[in-house]
Amino acid sequence: MARNRILAIIQAGGAGSRMDVLTRERAKPALPFAGVYQLVDFPLSNLYHSGIDDVWLSVQYQTASLDEEVANGRPWDLDRDRGGFRLLTPQQGTGSPDEDGFAAGNADVLFRVRDQVAAAEPELLLVLSADHVYRFDYTDAIATHRAKGADCTIVTSEVARAEASNHATVRSNRQGRVTDFSYKPKRPTTRTVAAEVFVYSPEALFAELDVLHHELTTSTALGDSGLGDFGEHLLPRLVERGKVYEHPMRGYWRDLGRPESYLAAHRDLLTQDVGLFADPAWPIMTRQPQRSPARVHAGARIEDSLVSPGCQVRGVVRRSVLGPGVVVDEGARISDSVVFADAVVCAGATVEWAIVDSGSRVERGAKLGARNPEGLLEPDRIAIVGRDSTIASGARVPAGARLEPGTSA
Repeated sequence: MARNRILAIIQAGGAGSRMDVLTRERAKPALPFAGVYQLVDFPLSNLYHSGIDDVWLSVQYQTASLDEEVANGRPWDLDRDRGGFRLLTPQQGTGSPDEDGFAAGNADVLFRVRDQVAAAEPELLLVLSADHVYRFDYTDAIATHRAKGADCTIVTSEVARAEASNHATVRSNRQGRVTDFSYKPKRPTTRTVAAEVFVYSPEALFAELDVLHHELTTSTALGDSGLGDFGEHLLPRLVERGKVYEHPMRGYWRDLGRPESYLAAHRDLLTQDVGLFADPAWPIMTRQPQRSPARVHAGARIEDSLVSPGCQVRGVVRRSVLGPGVVVDEGARISDSVVFADAVVCAGATVEWAIVDSGSRVERGAKLGARNPEGLLEPDRIAIVGRDSTIASGARVPAGARLEPGTSA
């Protein structure tokens, strides 16, 4: 299938406030996953394997944290003179007030870059979020889009009914045409949700954005296009036009935009691959510094866990993920947690149902988090420690606590 003239825009989002202290000093797509990857690695790797090599990464917040991770697209063969990788950042003085500065949602981002997209003259525009982990050939959705003559094709996934309220839900008829689109409904009537992978026909997309902008700016402040996120105005309006189609994604898909879903996705990996990494023909590529092999010392115990290069383990690790260079001293215990790179858990310390950011220390005898016998993945059950924090010897940090980066507790 012809793949030329496909432009992909990865929307790396704003401040990522739902991830709390973990995104104070990094863009959300720079968050680690499974110890040795970042979230942004997944859309970039899927694009590489799909043969799509004209890729723009739109970053609204903490640009430097992603710039270093993506290395100008080099790990995905996007470091080239024609096409390849391009970083989109907020700009001033380039247009009208509602085109300058920070965007107020992912539909607003598309409105602000519409002239740049038009100048690139793509046949189709592929728009992706960077908050999800999955493996998918985007050309399958592109084929559906072309076959249907669609204005927009929505890639969908199936989630638990309780989880569906955190997403846009989608209903379609037997021909795959979307007949109902509900953005974060309080009482979802379907388990089918938008996986935040969209194929757009540029002319239809930007025509609708212009119409909506004209309608909405009469009731918004100067500098605000009023478009917000894709589910507020753009997709409902396109669905009304009757040329939006669904393309179901088979296999594993997870949204990692909240602490409980972030921890849940890591727990999914502890005893099985879930279809993300096992295919040697479809590796998830990343930029990672070289580390020495992990060392598991005499007396250590590791159960149902992932241990990254550079780790030194002398204590007990159960149902947890250790990032590169993590140190677990003798007598320390980590369970049901994710610990980022170069964190240290000292002798006699306990970490339970927690997320510990990079460079942090849990000193001797300290206790972080608490047991969660029911295994409930709820925000108030998960303690989160920001980057480069220190929990003092003997200190107690309860379940649900949030420590800002650099905290001494």
